[in-house]
Amino acid sequence: MRTALLQLTSSDDPIDNVAVTRTMVERAANQGAGFVLTPEVTNCVSGSRTHQRAVLCHEDDDPTLSGLRDAASKSGLWLLIGSLALRTHDADGRFANRSFLIDPSGEIAARYDKIHMFDVNVSAEETYRESDGYRPGTRAPVVETPFGRIGLTICYDVRFPGLYRRLAHAGADILTVPSAFSHVTGAAHWHVLLRARAIENGCYVLAPAQTGQHAASRGPKRRTFGHSLVVAPWGEVLSDAGDSPGTTFIDLDLEKVAEARKRLPSLSHDREFDVV
Repeated sequence: MRTALLQLTSSDDPIDNVAVTRTMVERAANQGAGFVLTPEVTNCVSGSRTHQRAVLCHEDDDPTLSGLRDAASKSGLWLLIGSLALRTHDADGRFANRSFLIDPSGEIAARYDKIHMFDVNVSAEETYRESDGYRPGTRAPVVETPFGRIGLTICYDVRFPGLYRRLAHAGADILTVPSAFSHVTGAAHWHVLLRARAIENGCYVLAPAQTGQHAASRGPKRRTFGHSLVVAPWGEVLSDAGDSPGTTFIDLDLEKVAEARKRLPSLSHDREFDVV
């Protein structure tokens, strides 16, 4: 399957962002892609909860979701919308950070709400409390497609290898990690974490990313690491998009999954044990 990873520098304006993203999806389809992936928070990169409350929508009304579903349908391709920041009906008013897998008819094949919240102090100047604004998910899907079984995750999830092990045991051949990684933690950990998840599970890892300095009308401006990666099941980095916006193409070969797992069948070697 010819696959395209979109690397974006999304702003905090969802309407501007969907126009850019849709154009890139359509161009990828014209260049032969049958599976296209976008990064985390494709619709809005913002550190201002006030701004988010003003511009974010519920799933049923979200213009990015409807626009990209239409693009997938018109191009006849599978589309992973890495994630959208969405309003919810939760009593505490928190948002959802939700990934969508869209089929070639434009229907939603799967949803995934980010499980692990990025509550960290990267430095004195860079702190995050994702759980203040977003509520975590509780379910991790594995989705059957004509080109492989896909396990959905988002960004900070990559630091929790147990999630990926369970997805692999549930049949995943491809693990998706759409991200808006901090520039500081990305430089230190991005490549090694993604390669580890591929090697441990004998899976392809596809990680489309946000990159660069993100324009913001209010609140702090985010800077993200970029370097959208495709990692093979044996751990080789097949593609690194660097730090500029653009599209990376790769051809997936699921025989590589079977080959890696035959050479190193660790998925069949897991054992229960007690910690004492």
